[in-house]
Formats: sequence, C-alpha cells, structure tokens
Amino acid sequence: MDMLINPTVVELSRLQFALTALYHFLFVPLTLGLTFILATMETVYVVTGKQIYKEMTQFWGKLFAINFALGVATGLTMEFEFGTNWSMYSHFVGDIFGTPLAIEGLMAFFMESTFVGVMFFGWDRMSPKAHLVVTYLVALGSNLSALWILIANGFMQDPQGGTFDPNTMRMQFTSFVGLIFNPDAQAKFVHTSIAGFVTGSMFVMAVSAYYLLTRKRRDIALRSFRLAAIFGVISTVGVITLGDALGFLVAHAQPTKLAAMEAIWETNPNPVSAPWNLIAFPNREAQKNDFELGIPYVLTPLLTHSEDTVIPGIKNLEQDAKPRIENGIKAMIALKAYNADHNDTAALATFKQYEKDMGYGFLAKEFAPDQDLAKVDASNLPSVLDKTAKATIPNVWVEFWAFRLMVAAGFFMLVLFAFAAYYSLKNEIEKHPLFLKIALWSVPLPWIACEFGWITAENGRQPWTVYGWLPTFVSASSHSVSYMIFSLIGFVLLYSTFIAAELYLMFKYARLGPQESHHHGEESAAGGGMAGKPAFAKSSMNRS
Repeated sequence: MDMLINPTVVELSRLQFALTALYHFLFVPLTLGLTFILATMETVYVVTGKQIYKEMTQFWGKLFAINFALGVATGLTMEFEFGTNWSMYSHFVGDIFGTPLAIEGLMAFFMESTFVGVMFFGWDRMSPKAHLVVTYLVALGSNLSALWILIANGFMQDPQGGTFDPNTMRMQFTSFVGLIFNPDAQAKFVHTSIAGFVTGSMFVMAVSAYYLLTRKRRDIALRSFRLAAIFGVISTVGVITLGDALGFLVAHAQPTKLAAMEAIWETNPNPVSAPWNLIAFPNREAQKNDFELGIPYVLTPLLTHSEDTVIPGIKNLEQDAKPRIENGIKAMIALKAYNADHNDTAALATFKQYEKDMGYGFLAKEFAPDQDLAKVDASNLPSVLDKTAKATIPNVWVEFWAFRLMVAAGFFMLVLFAFAAYYSLKNEIEKHPLFLKIALWSVPLPWIACEFGWITAENGRQPWTVYGWLPTFVSASSHSVSYMIFSLIGFVLLYSTFIAAELYLMFKYARLGPQESHHHGEESAAGGGMAGKPAFAKSSMNRS
C-alpha cells in the first residue's frame, strides 16, 4: 500500500473505465425496460387471444435482440477491467465486491441468457402460457442482473457489510445481509430499473410515432404508442419519486456529493429560507458561484424532507474533514508499524483507535512530503490538511450540471408521456403530427438522462473508489502510460464499432417495421381495432 501510481495512469484508467461504462450503459436501460414491455404485450396476447399482440411482441422482440446481443458484448469487458486496470482496488475489496458480481453471472445473467434463446425460438414449440412465463423470466433475469451489479456498486458508494482487516490488508465480510440491503444499492436498483422502463417506453413510443407519421402498420403503431405512453407516464413518475428518495439517502451517506450537486459553498444558518440553485456557475478556485439563480424556501424540504435540517456547505465539509485526516494519518502510520511487526500490539491498538478514519490518512499520502506520512510534522501539517480536505470534494461543476441535465430530461419526458397518453386515450394522436414529430425526435432523452445520472453518481463518489476507505489515486494498476493509451484507443475503436452496428441494425429494422399480415387489412379498416377507438368507447373487443 506504499506505492503510489503515476497520476497520468490513474486518470487514463478512470477515463477508460468511464468510457466503457458509458458505452455499456447505452444498451442496458433499453434491455431493462423493453423486456417488461414485451412481457406486457404478450400478456395481453395470452389473455385476449388477439394475434396482433403476438405480432407486436415478436416485432419489438427483434429490436430487443439486437440491443441485448451488443449489450452483452460491451458488458463483459468491464469485469475484466477490474483485474487489469484496478488491481489495487480488486485486492482491497475483492472478497466483497466479487461476490455480488459472481452471483450476477451465475444466477441472473445465466437465467437471462438461457431464456432469451427459448423466447425467440420457442414461439411454435411451446404453449402461449409457457412462452409467456419464459418472457417474464427474461425480464426478471435482466433486472436481477442490474440488482447484483448495483449491490456491488452500493458498497463503493456506502460501504456496509464489510470492515478492514489489518492482517490481510483487505476488506472482509462482516454481514452479507448488510451488503445486500445497503439502502444506497436498493434505492439505486429501483431507480435504475425504472429508468430502463422509461427508456423502453420512449423507444417504443418514438418508433411508433414514426410509423404513424409514415402511415405504416397503424394497427401495431397505435397499440404500441398507447401502451408505451401509459407505461411511460407510470415509470417516469416512479423514476422521479425514487430519484428523490435516492437524493435523501445521499444527504446522509455522502454529504460532499450532495453539496457538489447543489453547488452549496456556505452553510446557510437559516435552513427554512435556504434557496435551491436552479442555475449556478460554480468556481472551484474562488469557492463560490460566479452566478446563481436560486428559489428560496425550496432547498431544505426538497433535500431533507424537513424544514429545519441544516445542510452543510462545501467549506464546512472541508473543515469537518481535517480532524478525520489527522486521525487517518495516525492510523496509517500505526498500520505501517504493525505490518512491519505483527507483535507490535501498541501499533495495533493505535490503528484500532483511528481505524474508521484510515481512508482519510490514505488520501493524505498524495500531499505528504515525499508521499511519506511519517514526514508530516507541525511545520507542514496545516498545508497537508488543507490540500487533503479540498481533495475530498468532487468536481462541483460536473456534478451540478450533470444532475440538472438528468432532472430536466426526466421532467420533459413526464410531460411528453402525459400528453401522449392523453391524446392516445382520446384517439386523437394522429391529429397531432407535430406532437408525433416531437415524440420521434425525443428518443435520445432517456439515454441522455441515464448517462448524466451515472456521471452524477460516480463523479460524486470521488475522490474515492470505496467511499471513505480507498482513494482512487491508489486503486489503479501500475501500467505504463503508453499501455494505457494503446488500450484506451483499442476500447474506443471497438466500442464505437458496437455502437455503429447497433445504430445501423436498429435503424434498418425499425424502418422496415413489422411485416404485413392477414390481420393488417381488418385492423386498419377498424382504425387499428381497440387502439383506433377512444379508451372509454363502449365497443366490443372482437378477437382478431
């Protein structure tokens, strides 16, 4: 734990993993959401016996298959990166972090991958009810994958269920239940899964809008548009509600992330009237906002669900960190002494006394003379404390704007889905071609929201890979800069190829649309069957 990695290698490792995750997360949300939309369509088919819903399930299933195959390809490399580029991190938390990832691979991913094949090739080999069960298992498997991955991520955000062992120099389990039911992981899982439902809804609604604008397969387009719009309203309300709950948890577990998300530099002594920054231009050097537009009386109830909870500003959080940094330095010096002689009980006792602040001492190594904490004395301690305290705050500008872009996209989609559902249920959607065009061109919004949400979560965790325990700058592998540049270019080229293939195939098969069938004529003549009538019309549901 004494060796520090070349800072350029650390930054390149961070960039490579960030790009890998951002690429992969272009595929994940659609998989999470589209599986449940497929299950819903197929449920209607099994319950009503209407063949049109089987056609819908099979058509949207083809687009799901393209996305699923490329998503798997981009996800596999991420797990390898933990071993190749983050060896110190893997050594430090491998016992804990590897467990949920192993369960994900053995249980959820195995189930999802197995039943995907059955779902596509089992239409004529299984009864409708049995096939429906398989489709639900695919949906369940994809979302269980997300659960276990976010449980692993939850330990990085709010380490629960583990403690540091000075004998092995690794984190070890104290509670598997604590790991699984980490509030951060559970809230983020629900938030992320529902964000996937929003993505699936927007995808189906946008493509259906294209068909309605081009008068292609109105029978399928009208039904798909209505189902996606209703699904979208429900899921967008859910994702906003769970996002609020997640923010409430962040306020307790990661106050530095919260302060950066809201660009709060000073602690407001009057929490009742504290303004919420709608717009701000954070200036890290000056530790203030060069410009801000705030709404008074909103900040405290919005973030804490109370009227009198004081929200600490960044300057106060830096001051609060300094005693922990001093304690952490003592813990790290004692840990080094204990490692040199495991019979040194005095060193072990000192380490145990300051153990909970060990990570802050680890963080101070970067600013200690010659990166040796033993050389921190009265003359240089104030400088080390000041620099380390400032390092505990994530990039405020990135955090503030990533969060707001995510939220803005979410509320825009809620309004869009609400109008889409209203027009569709009144059977007036085709009378609003401008709205259909807006729905079509809004298709990137859920991906934008998801990507900025991921940036908010992970940038806000900095400077830690394991919050409060392991700094990022010591977590990387000791590769050469040239190796990192070479591998980074390779990843960018490979993943860009995957994205290009995804876009080409998606556009190709989405533009082709569902194949015509013998149902097409009768459904079109009926104005799309049930989808062609107002939802409240008193008409019989003739089986197709």
